[in-house]
Parts: sequence; structure tokens; C-alpha cells
Amino acid sequence: MSQFFAHGMCDGGDLDCGSGLLLIIKKTMDPLEPGQVLEVRSRERTVADDLPAWCRMVKHEFLGSEPGENWTSFYVQKGGKPEEALEDDLKAAKGYEWVVRTSSGQGLTAKIHSRNHSFTAGQPAEFSAKVEAPSAVDYLLASLSSCLLVGFKSHGSRRNVVIDHMELTLKGKLDNVLYHMELEDTGSSRITEIKGSFYITSPNEEEELKAVWENTLERSPIYQTLKGTVDIQLSFSIV
Repeated sequence: MSQFFAHGMCDGGDLDCGSGLLLIIKKTMDPLEPGQVLEVRSRERTVADDLPAWCRMVKHEFLGSEPGENWTSFYVQKGGKPEEALEDDLKAAKGYEWVVRTSSGQGLTAKIHSRNHSFTAGQPAEFSAKVEAPSAVDYLLASLSSCLLVGFKSHGSRRNVVIDHMELTLKGKLDNVLYHMELEDTGSSRITEIKGSFYITSPNEEEELKAVWENTLERSPIYQTLKGTVDIQLSFSIV
């Protein structure tokens, strides 16, 4: 039995304080009265250091933590003084713009810089077995694949879904790659279809896993952007 009494609870799953957890905490804490306690459940190890520091900064009191089933519960008592307005933080999050900078590389490659990372891209639609760098089409498929796989893990973690293993394989097809290469003048160079298979091993119930999958598709930035123009066919299998 917990030594703390909580008036509210939020589950941050695997999120850390820098990737949205604080917004979740603020939204859940907003209706609480000063002096009331919020339980924050998390599986991210860095929260143990970052959450107390945030509490000191915004004048909340960090009461302590307790181990849960497969998470750690952190207890925060709401301070008497209002923190930074929640609406301002939500507005800033909604207005955030992602920026990438691309410069020319060696041969037919480009160097992409994104925040503190950089990587190399090859030709727009190179289809040889071995390439100097992944093509733009490869990166588009990888973007969709990672958005869905990591998205599933993120949404599932907040619902206490245990994941043993996940794998997603995607295949994409252009209408006519020869049009892109200026070898033919019929058709187009657009991607016409993406097919994929998502496999997951988990002890959770099938209905629960399917619900997380549907939620992942509904909230995926890349999937929702592409589905209106590309025929996307994805299967979901529990193994």
C-alpha cells in the first residue's frame, strides 16, 4: 500500500521530461487545488533526476517515489503559486516548426542536418541492390515505418502494454521509375502504393493491442499525411 495519497494520476510511459511528459503532467495537474498531490507513473529512468529539478523550478513539492508493477510512481504536491500558464505551453507546442538544412555532398548525395544529427541521402529513387546512401524514397518509407513503430511503443507504454518485440516491413512502389529517370514520358514519378506488415509479440490481450495500433495510425503525423495521396495497406499481426 502506498504511503502517499494522490488526488490525480497521469501515466507518462516511456516519455522523458524533454519529449512531452511535462505537458502531460501540467495538463493533469491544472484542475488540482494547491496542496493536492499528483501521481506520475513513468518507466523512463531519467525522470528520477529531471522531475525533482522541474518541481523546484516551478515551486511544486516533490514528495518522493515508489516502485510500481513495471513503472515508478513519482508524487508531486501542487504549489500555491501558479506555474507558467499551461495554455502558453500548449500554444508553443502547437506552433513548433521542424527544420532541416540540406547541403550538397560527394557525387549524387546530399548532407542533411537536423538539430544535433546529420545523415547522408543518395539519389531520389535509386533502386540498385547496393547504394552509396539511402535514397529519398528509402527515407520516406523509413520515416513512415519509424513513426508507426516508435509511435506504437509510445502510445502503448502509457497504457501499460508490455512489448517483447516489434517489427514493421514496408514496400513502396512508384508509378513509373523510368519517368523519373527521363527514359519514358508516360506515367508519373509519384509513389502509388505502400504495403507493409507489422508484427508484435506481447502478453497483452489482442483487443488491447489492436486498439493501440488504431490509435497509433490515427495520431501518426507521417501516416496521416500520406494516406490521402498514397494507397497504404498495412497488416497487423500478433505472434
